[in-house]
Amino acid sequence: MGKKGKRDKKGKGAEKTLAKMEKKVSRRAKKEEEDLEALIAEFQSLDAKKTQVIESSCPPPSPRLNCSLCAHPERDELILFGGEYFNGQKTYLYNELYIYHIRKNSWAKLDIPNPPPRRCAHQAAVVPTAGGQLWIFGGEFASPNGEQFYHYKDLWVLHLATKTWEQIKAPGGPSGRSGHRMVACKRQLIIFGGFHESARDFIYYNDVYAFNLDSFTWSKLAPAGMGPAPRSGCQMTPTPEGNIIIYGGYSKQRIKKDVDKGTLHTDMFLLKAEGAGKEEDRWSWSRLSPSGVKPPPRSGFSVAAAPNSRCLLFGGVHDEEEEESLEGDFFNDIYFYDLAKNRWFPAQLKGPKSERRRRRRGRQAEAEAAGEEQQLPPPPQGPLEMVKEVVAEDGTVMTIKQVIPGAAEGRGSSGSEEDEDEEEGGGQAVEPCPRSSAMVAVKHGVLYVYGGMFEVGDRQVTLSDLHSIDLHRMDQWKVLQENDPKTQEWLEESESDEEEEDDDVEGAEGGEEEEESSEEESEDEEGQQQHPAVQPGEAQAQYLARTEQYWLGLARSHMGPEAKDKKVLKVAHAMAKTFHED
Repeated sequence: MGKKGKRDKKGKGAEKTLAKMEKKVSRRAKKEEEDLEALIAEFQSLDAKKTQVIESSCPPPSPRLNCSLCAHPERDELILFGGEYFNGQKTYLYNELYIYHIRKNSWAKLDIPNPPPRRCAHQAAVVPTAGGQLWIFGGEFASPNGEQFYHYKDLWVLHLATKTWEQIKAPGGPSGRSGHRMVACKRQLIIFGGFHESARDFIYYNDVYAFNLDSFTWSKLAPAGMGPAPRSGCQMTPTPEGNIIIYGGYSKQRIKKDVDKGTLHTDMFLLKAEGAGKEEDRWSWSRLSPSGVKPPPRSGFSVAAAPNSRCLLFGGVHDEEEEESLEGDFFNDIYFYDLAKNRWFPAQLKGPKSERRRRRRGRQAEAEAAGEEQQLPPPPQGPLEMVKEVVAEDGTVMTIKQVIPGAAEGRGSSGSEEDEDEEEGGGQAVEPCPRSSAMVAVKHGVLYVYGGMFEVGDRQVTLSDLHSIDLHRMDQWKVLQENDPKTQEWLEESESDEEEEDDDVEGAEGGEEEEESSEEESEDEEGQQQHPAVQPGEAQAQYLARTEQYWLGLARSHMGPEAKDKKVLKVAHAMAKTFHED
């Protein structure tokens, strides 16, 4: 009783601290949100001019992050909504709706009157009701300079059959937030966690809300037991029994004035529904201790439901925080979590059948040549780190780092299906480059990975490629859409002074403005040395080596804004040439 009383007292104290922090953040954020509300209202007035539904074929979406990608519940389509793009100076927000036609490998843009306001870091879930519904909750709107944030607490539904948006206004829902997680489970939308940030303060949540899809009412759940610490960006997966699994996530704490410390969570919890079917469901938290090979700690990973009662985790980044810098190791691996066995294991590609046969014949020949006396060395354990330094003629030094997952550790001879698959795994010629914040969806047992981002130094590279892999066969990645280097734009902060006057409307509106700037930049570069198009599945370093704008940006940052363009171009070409020759 004594220990239980201490735990209860500690829990109540934490609740009071959280309530005080939330009130403090709310006060400081109110002024910021009032400023942004006027900007959001202006954009909504522009959206209100749309009076009819227009679906038109279009090129692939421009690069963007923190949008949502969902599989249509009845058609062979993927639905992409919202997102953001940052070019080094401005933040662009979107509320565009795109449809990817899987069989045709083509995109269409769907303009529907009265859509939700522009946003990113929201959550979306699909349900098969009435021809399919796409539900969207929360997210954030940022000022063009990225220093002010408005966090939404609205709930929207897109009726896929009639192609109409509807805002659902029901009291008692979660507070405004982004980075939360939402899943559809047993005729309910379950929302967990997230964060709210203002210019000076932030708060992370671990509360749980349920929205009833029949009565259209909110309820705040009060699960028994000790649950996860506040966090955002976690894995949230429903089970066939109607329970919820939470894994990982990210949060930060202020350790002193203007100094924050981030935490990568690696714990796992089960939110269990007890008394289902009764007038009022009861829920309880319990901690899980999964077996197998767990993913290395990371944030920014992507999650999707997989066949055979599994869920998967793709990519992410592990940031190494130092006093004055933040360096990230990016991943492009897949980990499966078996819901029934409570077990993690890494995915290993088998490769095409012809390639597997060649590998087997090669191993047999090697074994015969060695008289079967020598055993092959064991595969390297843990992730491998590839580091390459490039030195230009003027002494510029650049380091490119890539983390490649190694062989699985602790693999036993259990004879299970996934173990056999792992034994046959081998290298593959095509794969997505390492990234975080990719958008993923699964349809008919095929995983689709769209976009994401990685960083090199202070530069953020936002991707727009599309890959797929059959989760049943796990043979090879397919490239459905390649990155276009011409869509990459990065402007140094020192160049922003003369454009600040246009930031307020231009930056937040996105879409047409971004396309125009990309076209202008491509025109300015006519006559310059052209690099070959990006080949599908190239590693991160190779991709960067073929992106001319990257080398130009690197040379400019090294030489300063006062350097002449011809000199900058000469140094950029020298750096690229040195990289290739090395």
